[in-house]
Amino acid sequence: MAALRVRGFALPEGEPVDLYADGDRWTTDPVAGAELVAEGWLLPGLVDAHTHPGAEKPGDPMDLDVLREDLRAHLASGVTLIRAPGLVDDPPDWFGRTRDGPRAVHAGPWLAQHGQFMAGWGRRPDPAELPAVAAEQAARTGWAKVVIDWSVDDEVMPVELLREVVAGVHAAGGRLAAHTQHPAGGVVAVEAGVDSVEHGMGLDPQLLPRMAEQGTALTPTLSVITGSLARVSAGPDSPRRRWYVSGASVHGRLTAAAVEAGVTVLAGTDSRPHGGIVGEVRAMVEAGVAPHAAIAAASWTARAYLGLPGLSDGAPADAVVFDADPRTDLGQLDRPRAVIARGRRVSS
Repeated sequence: MAALRVRGFALPEGEPVDLYADGDRWTTDPVAGAELVAEGWLLPGLVDAHTHPGAEKPGDPMDLDVLREDLRAHLASGVTLIRAPGLVDDPPDWFGRTRDGPRAVHAGPWLAQHGQFMAGWGRRPDPAELPAVAAEQAARTGWAKVVIDWSVDDEVMPVELLREVVAGVHAAGGRLAAHTQHPAGGVVAVEAGVDSVEHGMGLDPQLLPRMAEQGTALTPTLSVITGSLARVSAGPDSPRRRWYVSGASVHGRLTAAAVEAGVTVLAGTDSRPHGGIVGEVRAMVEAGVAPHAAIAAASWTARAYLGLPGLSDGAPADAVVFDADPRTDLGQLDRPRAVIARGRRVSS
């Protein structure tokens, strides 16, 4: 198979580049016989930093056929890297390595408190065991994920316990993601120094400068949260409705404020159908995030946060090519000229 070549203007800087795929790595050194597959505006691949492939509905076991379909949907949309902060089970060895799916990092099964989270999913270690369980998970895959709050009346994980979990995960060389959708949970997550806050609905904006300072990222999953707002608002009054409406109504403003405060904001879709990362970018822009920053959250910023460089010598040979600059025309994100993953053309 002939080597691939792309050229054009590489984001984020917009500098002209001429890249060759030498196997699974980009090089600026010409490769004899390389095929020019596309030229235009280049992204170093899109990223979905919060996705849970492999099951059709909550509580289902992992279905390998569903997993493959979900991964194909991501790749077809231009997503060449995903982070799965919580999976139904440990994935097969080919997860993140198959040619018809994106690269992937994951946190294994969710770690939740007793009596919380979705029935049939996740693990619920005793509190005394949680730091060691999370550290073991992070040592294997680089990440662990804890659910520190759930329903309206549930107890939030104590900050002292979460600090122990953070310390254990960091000692193992990993990072910790924390699910929180309640104000008290947001305080605990930031106080304990987790690496990423997932969802963050109800997060106190006054915590954002501290998050920026200590490097705590935010994955707001904005489109799925605000997408449910009208349905929940139309329902009967209840503590859950009041909680959801109060948090979801301001979640867009929170996301924009996080970007303004210098927090590392990551784009993630959370729910089915997979391959919808462009909708998350649009939701951010509609909330007041500049297109450059919104696309960054779904591309180069997310890749850097997850340890992958962009369009440079030696970087993984991933790219999405567009006819025009997607920062000035978000519609470009829906119609890539070419998607390249691992040095191979996926689509056109």
